[in-house]
Amino acid sequence: MSKIEVDAIEPQSGTSLTIGASGDTITIPSGATITNSGTASGFGATGSASWVTGSIKTATFTATAGEGYFCNTTAGAFTVNLPAGSAGAVVAVKDYASTFNSNNLTIAPNGSDKIGGTASDAILSEKGIAVTLVFIDSTRGWLVTDSGLQTEAPQPYSVDMLVIAGGGGGGYDDGGGGGAGGYRTSTQNFNLATVYTITVGDGGAGKSSSGGTGASGSDSSISGSGLTTITSAGGGGGGSSNNNAGVAGGSGGGGAGNGATTGGAGNTPSTSPAQGFAGATGIASGLVSGGGGGASEAGNTDGPAHGGDGASSSITGSAVTRGGGGAGSNRIGNPQSVAPGGAGGGGNGGTDTPQAGATDGTANTGGGGGGGGGNALKDGGDGGKGVVILSMPDANYSGTTTGSPTVATGVSGKTILTFNGSGSYTG
Repeated sequence: MSKIEVDAIEPQSGTSLTIGASGDTITIPSGATITNSGTASGFGATGSASWVTGSIKTATFTATAGEGYFCNTTAGAFTVNLPAGSAGAVVAVKDYASTFNSNNLTIAPNGSDKIGGTASDAILSEKGIAVTLVFIDSTRGWLVTDSGLQTEAPQPYSVDMLVIAGGGGGGYDDGGGGGAGGYRTSTQNFNLATVYTITVGDGGAGKSSSGGTGASGSDSSISGSGLTTITSAGGGGGGSSNNNAGVAGGSGGGGAGNGATTGGAGNTPSTSPAQGFAGATGIASGLVSGGGGGASEAGNTDGPAHGGDGASSSITGSAVTRGGGGAGSNRIGNPQSVAPGGAGGGGNGGTDTPQAGATDGTANTGGGGGGGGGNALKDGGDGGKGVVILSMPDANYSGTTTGSPTVATGVSGKTILTFNGSGSYTG
């Protein structure tokens, strides 16, 4: 066997060079490297294409076997003309700007060649799609061997969240109203196959004996890998007679009327993150106790003893107000008017004449409990339990949950998960 050693091989004439003859086997030894600095064609038998990255296609052109093309139809639809089919030839295309759905890409076979056994054009109209075609034979022509969408890779998706903590309990005997549970919203990306833990805080118990304040509510939260944890603070308990002030919280508890104690601070918009407002200070001589703070305003002693109103959200598809503060007790007038809880689940305050007991905050609104009255009805109302609500595109909802949340699909294209108790969601 003879051996030729040269640095370059060039054709004697013209620009075409043939190595070997039909039927010959050309062997590349193990360990050798082939470097292609030009255009490769006819190497499609492996079923893969060499992608052309230096030129994005924006108008009709004829493809070369062995190449893949990024096609941008933003300016308008156009056609990719396939080369004459030969067994093993490969052509691939990809929707560069995700516009095939609005401006289609047409794939046209050469002459009598077929695509998928049919002698007609193929239309690509799926947003973001990539397609690889391999020519098999004259019977079936070009067949799709690989196709996919950009979204088939694990992609994060946006989720809206509403996190409300448990409301505070009302105070005892001329008691202040309980503060609403902290109210927070957030929009973040969720990842596939990731578990997100939801904790829904309970409402605090209303005070039922002298000394001390209503119990504060418990925190609500959502957490998971890659997520900035959202925690809403429980509402502050209402103050009680004998100089027990309202407690700070997501929204603060109202101060007691007997002793004119101060209301508890809330996480107002001047703090970060904002969650609610402060409870009101009680009026001297025990006439009016302070209303608990709500998600959108402070409690007050006007009206009298009104709890602060909650905030409205349309995360479930319609506007709903939650996070109302509990009202304080009232002794002004005869008959005395019942002080109303703040809009969004706040409990009413108690009175002496006629005797009326404080009411509880509404469950799963984070409403504060009403402040207890006097005489035989001194107990404060319990705070309402919190809630965590998630809203995501219907197409992204995984269907994997624990804790039995309420699930509503098709709400303007969104799936709504309402957690009235603790649980989890897997993205």
